[in-house]
Amino acid sequence: MSQRMRGFTLIEAVIVLAVGGILFGVAVPAWSGAMESAHASSARADLLATLTRSISHAAMAGSEVVLCPGNTSGCQNTSDWSGGWIAYADIDGNRQRGPSETLLQAEPALPGNVHLRTTVGRTRLVFQPNGGNAGSNVTFTLCDGRGPSQAKTLVLANDGRMRAGIPSAAAALACEQPASK
Repeated sequence: MSQRMRGFTLIEAVIVLAVGGILFGVAVPAWSGAMESAHASSARADLLATLTRSISHAAMAGSEVVLCPGNTSGCQNTSDWSGGWIAYADIDGNRQRGPSETLLQAEPALPGNVHLRTTVGRTRLVFQPNGGNAGSNVTFTLCDGRGPSQAKTLVLANDGRMRAGIPSAAAALACEQPASK
């Protein structure tokens, strides 16, 4: 009686590796895109929550609230919000967070390849007790590693109303570029 050998042939192993490589090649970009989308959605939700909290606090407390890119030590003079942002009650009206001014919210740096930029020159938003923000409308451009075609805008009007939109091609491209200091 002859005994039959069990196992894989070299051709079977190569076929399995080729199919696995193809599946891996398709799955990794899809997974990366899904992660970037999730990070961008989370950043948008965090920004909206901070805006809502800032407007509500200004109206309920009857004081100005400053929202700016920065961290708990203070604001940074930039239109790049990707490094995080803070909102605080500006009791003395000097637009600098003092030790006695309440920190309403602090958001950390954005994850992945997510970037958040505002209109050039808008490095701080100041919410008045009437719920509006001082200055002109501000446009936030949110982009991620999926490319400029996936960028979104959030426009905050002076009276506190928000609307979503699609950025211009130039704004979407600028969002993905390293921030200039």
